[in-house]
Amino acid sequence: MDQTVLTRIAEALERMAPAPLDAPDFDAADAFVWHISPDRLVPVNSVNRIDLQLLIGINRSRDTLLDNSRRFARGDAANNALLWGARGMGKSSLVKAIHGALLADHPELKLVELQREDLPSVARLLNHLRQAPHRFILFCDDLSFSHDDQHYKSLKAVLDGGIEGRPDNVVFYATSNRRHLMPRDMIENERSSAINPSEAVEEKVSLSDRFGLWLGFHPCDQDEYLAMISGYCEAYGVVVDAEVLRAEAVEWQATRGARSGRVAWQFFTDLAGRHGVALTG
Repeated sequence: MDQTVLTRIAEALERMAPAPLDAPDFDAADAFVWHISPDRLVPVNSVNRIDLQLLIGINRSRDTLLDNSRRFARGDAANNALLWGARGMGKSSLVKAIHGALLADHPELKLVELQREDLPSVARLLNHLRQAPHRFILFCDDLSFSHDDQHYKSLKAVLDGGIEGRPDNVVFYATSNRRHLMPRDMIENERSSAINPSEAVEEKVSLSDRFGLWLGFHPCDQDEYLAMISGYCEAYGVVVDAEVLRAEAVEWQATRGARSGRVAWQFFTDLAGRHGVALTG
């Protein structure tokens, strides 16, 4: 091929390639969201979170993740963590609340949110985090993989880090409704139809084994549901007769057909609005 043509092709590809990300200003905020096309870390000036003490009914998971996060913030050894289980029971809220609780003593601790669909870009993100003097909780909410989803391969860059290893200043927290990050029926289908059933799903299932911490979140009972609402009332100064509060809360969850921390907060939001109370961070 003519050298001029090759030069033009190279120049065209260079114009199409995204500009490299400038060194991020990690002092601009306590939390960031990673975006691609082009690559950029967008600062979050006000993180949507609640106080750690308002997360009721998940004490064991709360204390375990808080201890792991505190060790990481100090520069000590810490595990990646998978928070899995029932919807609306505070998995993502716990990650954000713990980060907020540690900021006073560890202002260098940053929270970086990564969307599941952007996992293929995680190596580029890790390169930027690796070079910074800060410490980062890399957070992916609602992580799961379908039968033909190849994004799980990118996750290994976070959990194992390839030949470079995971950066010492990064820990990865993920939430999922699935313990093994993929539907159980897909696991069974692959096992039943594969030539070597044990190898057919090992690569995907083994992803969850790469998390040092597995924290399970289970549906709450009625007492825990009511305790959550009472805690919100106390924290925000909403005064309601105990019997009236119980009756309204039970009716609310009955109309939703479920009890969870999310349902409790939705009821309290309605209650606070009826009492003229604004819910601010």
